[in-house]
Amino acid sequence: MELRENELDVDTYLALRKSVGWKELSREQAQKALENSLYILVAYEGEIPVGMGRIVGDGAVICYVQDLLISPDYRRQGIGGRILEKLKQYVQVLRLPETELMFGLMCAKGRETFYESHGFIARPTKELGPGMIQYLREEG
Repeated sequence: MELRENELDVDTYLALRKSVGWKELSREQAQKALENSLYILVAYEGEIPVGMGRIVGDGAVICYVQDLLISPDYRRQGIGGRILEKLKQYVQVLRLPETELMFGLMCAKGRETFYESHGFIARPTKELGPGMIQYLREEG
């Protein structure tokens, strides 16, 4: 398995998302998402893209893991862990000296144990409230 940095095209991105049953995006939406990513990592088995992850954020205060996914036929082979560790290494390099940078994500249901094994904590905690989202779309 080979990890390639910042070489993800729209067709491959959309195909990987479809392979795991994620919400469909428009080509324009996908292109803009890729362009605005801080870092993208794609796992290849030969020439077949089998997984990916990307980092979004400001690179100083907070970075998020976005779209960490592995095609169903390639799960449970350590690919997700390798991608996640490489993403974390990238974010560590961004962290300004003598500062703390929050490294977060929105976990898919049922994947909590995987992320906890890589040092993430589930919210809410005594100190931290729950993560929250809102979907914005056209009215009507």
